[in-house]
Amino acid sequence: MARTALVTGGTRGIGAAISIALGEAGYEVAANYHGNEEAARNFREATGIPVFRFDVADFGSCRDGVAAVEAELGPVDILVNNAGITRDAAFHKMSPEQWRAVISTNLDSLFNVTRQVIEGMRQRGFGRIINISSVNGQKGQFGQSNYSAAKAGVLGFTKALALENAKKGITVNAVAPGYIATEMVMAVPEKVLEEVILPQIPVGRLGEPEEVARCVVFLASEQAGFITGATLTANGGQYMI
Repeated sequence: MARTALVTGGTRGIGAAISIALGEAGYEVAANYHGNEEAARNFREATGIPVFRFDVADFGSCRDGVAAVEAELGPVDILVNNAGITRDAAFHKMSPEQWRAVISTNLDSLFNVTRQVIEGMRQRGFGRIINISSVNGQKGQFGQSNYSAAKAGVLGFTKALALENAKKGITVNAVAPGYIATEMVMAVPEKVLEEVILPQIPVGRLGEPEEVARCVVFLASEQAGFITGATLTANGGQYMI
């Protein structure tokens, strides 16, 4: 019987590529979404992957949403915490609403969703949790104190949860993408892309969503059982530790 994977923010951009790649790897996939009903419907029709609407920033919504996933597809063995938003502004101009929205969706969501599945994973003695961070959580970014703080928090959460669950057959890892050719990045003015962003990337190009997805598929596999608490950086060499 195929293992079940849940991908939050799984119907657009990197999340959609992850959902598709996991499906092609043989998993039963559930793709979560919240705001964009049309995009979710188009994704479901194009891929056949079932979609589930719930708000990752709300604990009760996650409880009900994960229950619906498990009722339809079975217990979640692979969780990809991918959902994220941006509300960019220089910190001295940032509103409490801009701060809170990003922290709630990009960081609080890890607790809200992972808490629904961790006990089941521990009882079954198997689990794969892959958290999508960002190069900007590693190095910071002008105008993204909220986003960078949240994505840095993802890395700390990953390491602590990995330590707590290593003996239960559960691995917890992060993937930190750099600039990826998603709808959000491609909306950046061409001049900014060519003169500011690309010169920062040693390989000289944007990444593709499928390249991030392949990282996730590997970390979700049985073969990755000795890797936990790690951060896999897929950024074209933009930031090296």
